[in-house]
Amino acid sequence: MHAAFNAVSAGFEEGIKIILGCEVFVAEDRHRKKFTKNEPDRRFSQVLLATDEASYHRLSKLCSQGYIEGYYAGYPRVDKALVAAHAEGLIALTGGLGGEIPSLILNVGEHAAEEAFVWWHELFGENFYVTLQRHGLEEEERVNEVLLRLAAKYGVKPVVAHSSYYLRREDADAHDTLICVKDAEKKSTPIGRGRGHRFGILPNEEYYFKSPQEMNELFSDIPVALENIQEIVDKCQPYKLQRDILMPRFVVPEGFTDQDDYLRHLTYRGAEKKYVEITPDIRARLDLELEVIKNMGFPGYFLIVQDFINAAKDMGVFVGPGRGSAAGSAVAFCIGITNIDPIAYDLLFERFLNPERVSMPDIDIDFDDEGRQAAIDYVVEKYGKNQVAQIITYGTMAAKMAIKDVARVQELPIEDSNRLAKYVPEKPGTKLKDAYAEVPELREILRQDSKEARILKEALVLEGSVRNTGIHAAGVIIAPDDLTQYIPVCTAKDAELLVTQFDGKVVESAGMLKMDFLGLKTLTILKDALRLIEKNHQIQIDLDTIPLEDEKTFALYQRGDTIGTFQFESEGMQMYLRKLKPTNIEDLIAMNALYRPGPLQFIPLYIDRKHGRETLEYPHPLLEPILKNTFGIMVYQEQIMQTAQILAGYTLGGADILRRAMGKKKKEEMDKQRQIFVEGAQEKNQIPEAKANEIFDVMAKFAEYGFNRSHSAAYSVVAYQTAFLKANYPAEYMAAVLTHNMGNIEKVTFFIEEAQRQQVPVLGPDINESEATFTVNQQGQIRFGLAAIKGTGDAAISTIIEERSKGGRFWTFMTLPAGLICAQSIKIL
Repeated sequence: MHAAFNAVSAGFEEGIKIILGCEVFVAEDRHRKKFTKNEPDRRFSQVLLATDEASYHRLSKLCSQGYIEGYYAGYPRVDKALVAAHAEGLIALTGGLGGEIPSLILNVGEHAAEEAFVWWHELFGENFYVTLQRHGLEEEERVNEVLLRLAAKYGVKPVVAHSSYYLRREDADAHDTLICVKDAEKKSTPIGRGRGHRFGILPNEEYYFKSPQEMNELFSDIPVALENIQEIVDKCQPYKLQRDILMPRFVVPEGFTDQDDYLRHLTYRGAEKKYVEITPDIRARLDLELEVIKNMGFPGYFLIVQDFINAAKDMGVFVGPGRGSAAGSAVAFCIGITNIDPIAYDLLFERFLNPERVSMPDIDIDFDDEGRQAAIDYVVEKYGKNQVAQIITYGTMAAKMAIKDVARVQELPIEDSNRLAKYVPEKPGTKLKDAYAEVPELREILRQDSKEARILKEALVLEGSVRNTGIHAAGVIIAPDDLTQYIPVCTAKDAELLVTQFDGKVVESAGMLKMDFLGLKTLTILKDALRLIEKNHQIQIDLDTIPLEDEKTFALYQRGDTIGTFQFESEGMQMYLRKLKPTNIEDLIAMNALYRPGPLQFIPLYIDRKHGRETLEYPHPLLEPILKNTFGIMVYQEQIMQTAQILAGYTLGGADILRRAMGKKKKEEMDKQRQIFVEGAQEKNQIPEAKANEIFDVMAKFAEYGFNRSHSAAYSVVAYQTAFLKANYPAEYMAAVLTHNMGNIEKVTFFIEEAQRQQVPVLGPDINESEATFTVNQQGQIRFGLAAIKGTGDAAISTIIEERSKGGRFWTFMTLPAGLICAQSIKIL
């Protein structure tokens, strides 16, 4: 069912009725997982079609249970009991040669086949059809003969069907190549069973998508079977799978009337802690946001997110101060979802949640990468394992990969394969069709009658094919109740949770609440650095209260001494920091937003204006309050929104729509917005049409590059925290950096050199002082971690540390723990 959502959506767009179905594997007992050579797993394929939305969901659940309960040896299996439980509204076909009845006809006999035929007929009644197929196989004619006899005897209608694995007859060989890619086989390996053979699914080239004319000709002797297809089509009603997000149930405590009431309570309780005084402006901001959240129906979403974030914090997990536009919400700040004050940083709520364009809020959360799993475990425990799933990803053959894959199974030498792939331009999104047209070397090869030419042609056919599946690195789905009631799921060997069959591009459109639980190594580094600081200096540092004007920290930035810090460590950034000489957090926020491929060109102007070498100019005097911190340059998306609000009377919601239109550069929408802006600017501020158009053009230019200030501010705060610790506690901070790069010896060497450049000695490993990770001794020196020594095992390290804590220093080899006294252990240590 993996492609069901995309198929239905495409069908509606093209005006085509899509009939969803699934070829399920039916075993004798789906729960049985142990078999022998004499008693193998016997299963057959069964085609089932959904006639309406209700039967689609039954089929989806049936398919899901095949993975959850019946998965064995690569096959999701159901059994007849499960089919019977979900049969209502489904259509059953006898299927191809792999179906139960055809298989019994060929391998057991007509009597057994008839018994099975009766079972399916009794279960599905008029929704049971006999399938006739003709792919040029003798076995099919034998099966068709018996099926037609049984159909006449029991009054079951026959229909024709054709298995299509590729579009054109000439694509048969490419399809076989695709199977070889999947199974990591060579084309030269003979098809068959047993050692030295490979799997080959198709016996001839007839399994292409045949036209109606070809099918009519193929079954001209059985016209009624062609006509009966329309009966199935008429039984299947069109339906949409797209729907609004279905929220998990969040139960509010006693004493509160509903989720709105409870969210308001949490917001103002949090505001009392976050603000010294809840001023009228703060109250107005909170009330505005709460009203929008209520009207848009999202209080439950905020309550769910704050619940697991605060639970994670209670478990000692480090959570980032904010990510993306969510940092612009004061409600999110007060209830603990974010930890950066949007009012203090002039962040806009409407950039996050636009009351004039209803869309699901998107709150992505950073956790320290060691604590991320604890947060997910909490969600699973709270909502149930049957309500939480990870998200599937589909890896497709891109241009270069398609060439390399085909070349590998065709046994082209790897150097020749790489040469062919290198001809394809590096430009992201390049298609083979374009590369073949643009690159002379490829055109020349294609003219030849050679293996390389055949490889290029097959690669063109296979480009875009699904190559493999994976698991989304951060995405987690939370359903209102059992997931299988809503979407099809599957299992994966590298996932403990269920996995959606729909990928992240459409799973929200199918009604599922998607959360991104992101692991951020920087948070783990901060966590470990604070632990070392507390151990060595007996002080507890609250990163949320450190001064944002620390002289040592800004001196570090002004030197460009940012190796090992967050977001600001690249060589190019270091160069610009030395030129800029940042003096406040606003400089860091601006640099974080500007140091990107598009707006990079404005950094020199920003620097010159900061230092007075360039005249400070504003597109209009009224914009000075919002552009002052960036010296008249539009850096952030929020500034574009505020410009529209100030000059042309836009609401911030309307200004967000304008910003989006500018970013997408859709001419029709841009022309419409230009007229609104120009007329608004004239009416509100008497700005002449020519000047208004000029300002609009400036906005449109910067809208291409404008960055989300909320995200830049939140990440700049995290970056500042790393720089603060490096500047004030360099030994502890660099020890934490080294610990979380132990798996890469080149990075370990690089950061050791950086620590020594900071006048922090790094001592080699010492069996009497080293811990598993990098630590700092009483003299302020970093001691090498034992786990960073290649070949040491966790057990050996644990034994050393445990024995040392009991008996003190080791003085000779003979006083080492008994389990370590072997040549290999001594050699490694």
